[in-house]
Amino acid sequence: MDTSNPAAFVNAELLRMHVGRRVRAVIQVLRNDVGSITGKSTDEQELVVKGHPISPLTTFVEVIGFADSNRTIQAEIWTNFGDNFDVSGYNTICQLANGDFKHFVHLSWG
Repeated sequence: MDTSNPAAFVNAELLRMHVGRRVRAVIQVLRNDVGSITGKSTDEQELVVKGHPISPLTTFVEVIGFADSNRTIQAEIWTNFGDNFDVSGYNTICQLANGDFKHFVHLSWG
């Protein structure tokens, strides 16, 4: 596994700390537009994900890509996470991964 450019776990609040860097986020798909998806982050805020998603999309999707701004991600990888997902649990992971466990998580996940 290539760990030279790990993707930080983010929600909308944490995205602004990672602009220009590789990130991973789970969103609830709200709207599918040409070339982008509008979704709700695990902290209940809207994000726009640019790129060409897989089809068909499930309700919850994980995206890995680069943070373009504090509200947009340019996606490289799209993964369907199904129609039921524990957003609260993922949001907790985001908080922990950017707090006390930051160095451990970034060494363990690509």
